[in-house]
Amino acid sequence: MLVTFTTKAHADITMFGDVALAMLKMMGHSATVPGAILAADVPAALSRLTAAIDAEKTSSPVEDKDADEPVVSLAHRALPLIGLLAAAAKAESNVMWK
Repeated sequence: MLVTFTTKAHADITMFGDVALAMLKMMGHSATVPGAILAADVPAALSRLTAAIDAEKTSSPVEDKDADEPVVSLAHRALPLIGLLAAAAKAESNVMWK
């Protein structure tokens, strides 16, 4: 499953479903797809997401020794969504996902 976040103030962001659902929960929302955040609630959601990402950074990453691929941290995966939320907050725009 893929989840696409949209707002009028930024280009769309598409993420893998499990990562997107985890970030939605970090923002204080249910894992319901589709969904939306009203413009007035976007700054609070951005604040909760960045706080959760900062808390995640302090924990040590778990590496899969069987995988040949490098581990991509949740902080790196969150950067596009943080940019979208920041642009939406600045433009006072709603954020939707489907």
